[in-house]
Amino acid sequence: MASHAPVSLRIVVLGILFHHCGALLRLNPLVKTKLGWIEGLSDEDCNCSMFMGIPFAQVNSSNPFGASIPQKPFDNTFLAHDDSARCPQIEEFNNTYTGSLDCLHINIYVPGTTKPKGQLPVLVSIYGGDFKIGFSGRYIYGPRFLTRHGIILVTFNYRLGPYGFMCLNSPEVPGNQGLKDQLQALKWIKNNIEAFGGDSNKITLIGVSTGAMCADALAIFSKEKLFHQIILESGSSIMPIYSKPEINAPKKLASYLGVDISSNDEALDYLSTVEPSKIIMASSQLKLNFRLCVEKEFDGVERFADENWKNKKVPNINGITALIGYTKDELFFLYAESPRFFYNCSNLIMRTMSYDFDVEHPDFVGMIDTVKHFYIGDGNETDRNNRYDVSAFESDFRFIHPIHRTINRYFANNASKIFHYMFSYDGKRNFLKQKMSINEPCVVHADEIGYLFDISYLKGSISNEDRFMIDRLTTLWANFVKYGNPTPNTSPLLPVRWLPITEDSPFYCMDINLEMKLKTRNFNKRMAFWDLFYKANEKLQTIYLHLNSKCKNDICFCYCNIQ
Repeated sequence: MASHAPVSLRIVVLGILFHHCGALLRLNPLVKTKLGWIEGLSDEDCNCSMFMGIPFAQVNSSNPFGASIPQKPFDNTFLAHDDSARCPQIEEFNNTYTGSLDCLHINIYVPGTTKPKGQLPVLVSIYGGDFKIGFSGRYIYGPRFLTRHGIILVTFNYRLGPYGFMCLNSPEVPGNQGLKDQLQALKWIKNNIEAFGGDSNKITLIGVSTGAMCADALAIFSKEKLFHQIILESGSSIMPIYSKPEINAPKKLASYLGVDISSNDEALDYLSTVEPSKIIMASSQLKLNFRLCVEKEFDGVERFADENWKNKKVPNINGITALIGYTKDELFFLYAESPRFFYNCSNLIMRTMSYDFDVEHPDFVGMIDTVKHFYIGDGNETDRNNRYDVSAFESDFRFIHPIHRTINRYFANNASKIFHYMFSYDGKRNFLKQKMSINEPCVVHADEIGYLFDISYLKGSISNEDRFMIDRLTTLWANFVKYGNPTPNTSPLLPVRWLPITEDSPFYCMDINLEMKLKTRNFNKRMAFWDLFYKANEKLQTIYLHLNSKCKNDICFCYCNIQ
């Protein structure tokens, strides 16, 4: 039977499973890919076929900090039944180590439990986590809400922290390995998704926060057309979060682990033999940051980020359709429950702005006061009542204005259409707000994903309003995936037509709440302020963090490790 099966989704009887209610015939899906046969599971809860934990690449054991190796064909049918793999990290829920280097896996969720009719559009999700946490399993990225709309959902893991983003300016570890893992995953999807009933010419890439930064970077730097539409949720590659690469990270890690080694090469050889848990814990204790970096050129070595991504021209954007937005109160979660001393830092604005400007340059004198007066006027800057204004500053600088600049950048590079949004619904499934138990009214960073994905830890019944918002948001996103338009038709669920930003249109923004409102020029005065500020200080903008000598103590700490 297998030798005559077409390269498309097939349903075969694999066995009889016994349940508490009696013996039932259980059908498991089986597909033939270019790497061989893959067996998934049928899931009645989401009415979908699940293919989980499919390896798309392998970490090189002799150099786990370098390029991954493409997956070889399977010798036998691969049982794609497990989505528990995680790359090494200190996970965010219990603050404990988890993961292994056998983690470069893909999960594919196909609507229905029978062969789909025709090829389905595909949504590929990249998780966020500040380049050091995150995983692709159903614990957060459950497929049930999205697959019911007739689209295939794909999630995958990529390496994090020192394994994914160590940048040493060397051919062995040039940098951005985690992004190159993502490229490997996208190539695998492009080459194999048709076996699962997907349309390889109708792939939409979605990312939230750091995942959106990665998706944007892939749009900028990828040399192949691996996706056709993009959704950026609260993130882009020009967000000001980057610190200078830790070029001596291997020696620092080895020294922390009790081995003094004089060269990075020797330290890497040693670290390749060390348990990942020790390296991740050491990186955390040393507060080493590993993120996107500009790579040097080496013969025979794949180069991803070949120049400063903040001002690079992006011809790959030509003709792309994009959906880009943010939440109403992005960074208010930093301030909602914080003690008063958090605000008692006159250098907070300087510290924050040092991520994008040379704040110690003589020409920058007076700029900090200009920003402070714009947001909090002449009031007491240590007053806790100013936390909304201070959070508005950080939200604008780190997220909202970079996203506005990204929209303008896409247009400058001939994007086809851009649908812009603000998510403002405050419900019981707001992801980060619920995770941090914030009681004040707000809609903070990544809150919308609770209405896109069936998140396991959001237990209990779903209220009518939250259910309505799940239906609304997933319909909007699925329509975009299928038609390149969130509102191809209006209905009671989608009563307002979402107009895109085009060359001749106003700067539209859809306010997504229980009431949908199509606005123009959202946060207009604040965005106009930053437009002028960046224009006036363009020559002082940097790619990496400028360490401000006036703000090095704990009191001047500014929270940077966002999702």
